This record gives sequence, structure tokens and C-alpha cells, in this order.
Amino acid sequence: MLSWAEATGTPDVVVDPGTGSGRYLIEAGRRFPRARLIGIEEDAIAALTARANLAVCGFADRSEVRVEDFRETRMSHPRGRTLFIGNPPYVRHHEISPNWKTWLKAEAAQIGVTASALAGLHIHFFLAIARLGRPGDFGALITSAEWLDVNYGRLARNLFLKELGGKSVYIVEPDAEPFPGTATTGAIATFEFGSKPSTVRFARGAGVPAGPDLDGGKQVSRKALERETKWSCFTRPKRDVPTDFIELGDLFSVHRGQATGANRVWIAGNHSEGLPQEVLFPTVTKARELFQNGPILTEAEKLREVIDIPRDLSVLSPASRNAVDTFLKRAEIMGARSSYIAQHREPWWSVRLRSPAPILATYMARRPPAFVLNEASVRHLNIAHGLYPREPVEAPILSALVKWLRESSSVEGGRVYAGGLTKFEPREMERIRIPGPSVLVESTS
Repeated sequence: MLSWAEATGTPDVVVDPGTGSGRYLIEAGRRFPRARLIGIEEDAIAALTARANLAVCGFADRSEVRVEDFRETRMSHPRGRTLFIGNPPYVRHHEISPNWKTWLKAEAAQIGVTASALAGLHIHFFLAIARLGRPGDFGALITSAEWLDVNYGRLARNLFLKELGGKSVYIVEPDAEPFPGTATTGAIATFEFGSKPSTVRFARGAGVPAGPDLDGGKQVSRKALERETKWSCFTRPKRDVPTDFIELGDLFSVHRGQATGANRVWIAGNHSEGLPQEVLFPTVTKARELFQNGPILTEAEKLREVIDIPRDLSVLSPASRNAVDTFLKRAEIMGARSSYIAQHREPWWSVRLRSPAPILATYMARRPPAFVLNEASVRHLNIAHGLYPREPVEAPILSALVKWLRESSSVEGGRVYAGGLTKFEPREMERIRIPGPSVLVESTS
């Protein structure tokens, strides 16, 4: 990244947002002997370490490490050209306080873009840099690659194309371990404020390139990037798809399984003894139950049961009603009624499992989805998707489709998250290309 910066220009100031031990600033100090080095680090111990490292390397007289949140950083001093470079911290939105989520939305609105409260901290840093930069400033950041594809990464994509002046994106494959020991994805984004190139370079590799190679790769037009909501696909070669192929969604609607709000309550166990069988449903509750099953699920007995009580308790027999009433009192004590989901459903006790789907599929893993023919007619929780035919589909075609999907599906088309996970939302799974019914029929004959 510093080699790329060196080939791009000579900065007067180098800013590392999220400095850590100072490794970026130290390398920048060696390459840019006249640049002022500024580190921003919220952790006081890390900041102290960075100051010590910079001093040992002889950069104490032209460096400073501020102990502050980068989102609060101001660059009020006179300055020339600034290089923003580093590895912004990865913190998921669950650990970001509501006031900072409000900040993100408000600051984004000021420049005419929308922001999602689901955005991770690295998205906040993209916005903070966009607010600080001036024409001529440039930068290179390595972050998780998820912002390229997920909905809440839209802010970063908009900033990259407009305010930041994005020049290139290099995606590092998960098995290259850009962050050793984490098996996470990485994306290096380069940018130059005030530039608006007609194309942006996209590349992918199983390793981190050296310097100017960050400007290599495939040229993608800005118009294409503005149209698309997922960008990692630009680094993959296009596959030749036969003309008689269709999208999975042409035949099936894909629906994620139900969320119970409190699995420890609604998955049957010792606490639910005495409930009538009519409210207990064999259900796929863990993705590994599909990964380990094979192409056809035939035995419901090995699965756990989920408690799904009817909305209208009067339909139950007196004996069943007594058993259910006893259980509901116990469920309230266990906190089932106070969960977020229970508070937003009416009545709180009715999980409302989806009907059995003919085909079940996993949707998040470090491998392609597992598709399973659901001959046992079991239900599924929100750890799996159900494929429901839009029109009746004959059993041989269902079997042929599952066989084809298990042999041919890949992670292409899914969203890549930190940790190397690939996730297929329902609509993304519906876009998987499959053989048309006539081709599937031929494969069964």
C-alpha cells in the first residue's frame, strides 16, 4: 500500500486512522522523509506503543499520535497534500453505540447520501475520511471486503465513487489471510480526492500484491458501478451460461425460516414436557443438520422439535389447553414474552413456523450452500432457506434439481462477510442460474 502511495504522489502529511502500533506510519516515515506523520488511536496503550515505536525509528520530531476517536478528528492546521492510509478497525454494528449510529446517518445526510445503522465501524471511517479530505489528497485502506456487496455498504460505495474519488479495488482471497489467523476477506481500496476517472480498476488475488500492482486489473466503467449493488462480481470471470438456463426464482420463491425469538424456550426440551404432540414440529434448527445429511432428508426423528402453538387457543382440546397454559406460564418466567420478536408478534406465543418446503438450503458458510430434498416434510428455522415452487413441480424434477445444485452451486452470487463467510439472501439465491425444466426432465430419463 505504501509502494502504491509512493508511485502516486508525495504527501506532506500522512494520516493513519486507527494507528495501533504505528507500523503504517513507520513505513511512511521511511518513504516520505519530509512528511508529517499523524496517528489517530482511541486506545491509550496502543497510542503509547505507537509513539515509542516512532521515536525509536527517529520520527519523534515529525510525528504525533492523538488519543481520540477518528470520527472526531479535525484537521485545522495548514497542510499540503495528505495521504490517508491504514487498516480501519473492524467492529460490527452491534457494538456501536446508538449515538454514533445517529452521527453516521446525520453526517451522511449532509452530503446527500443515506446510511444504514447496520454499518460496521470501517464504514464510519470511510465517511470520516470523506469529510476530512480535500482535492489532491489520496489514500489506500485495507478493510473487510463486505462493503462491496452488502446493503449497508452502499454508503462506502457511494463515497468511493464520488467524494473519495475511487481509483482501484483489490480483493484478497480469504485463504491468503490478509489478517493472519482470522480467515477474513480483505479489500484494498485506493482513491484520490477530486479525481473522477471514467473507469475503476478491479482485481482479485490469493495474495497481497506489491505496490503499483494495486492499479492493475480489470477496468470497470463508473456507469456500471453506479448501476450495480454488488461489486465483488467484477473481479470474477463471467461464466458462459447455456441459453436454456433460467433463474432459480423463475420456479421457486425462497424464504428464510422463522425466527423464534428465544430458541431455548421454543425448541422442545425438558422444560416442555407434557405438551401435546399437535404443537410439536420436527424442525431443522442448525445448518449442520443439512450439511451432514446428504441429498435427501428422510428421517424427522433425528431432528429437534419446535413448539408452535396456535394463535387461537380455543381450538385445542381441554387437556391440550391445560398443558399449553402450564407451559406458557413457564415460558413467561423464562423470558419468552419479553424478547424483541415476541413483543412484535400477536399473540406472543405463536411462532408460526412456515409450512414444509420441498427443498431446504443453507445460506451462510465458508462453502457453497447445501441443498437438500425435504422428503420428511420437516419445518425450518431462520438458519436455512426453504424453496417453495411457484407452480407444482413433479418429484423427479425436484430430485434432479437438488442433484444439480449440489454438484454445481458455488459461492458466486453471495455476499462475502468478514471471516470469509458467504451469505445468500433469499433474492440472491433466487438469482442462481439453473437448467430449465426441460433440461432437468431429460436428465431424469
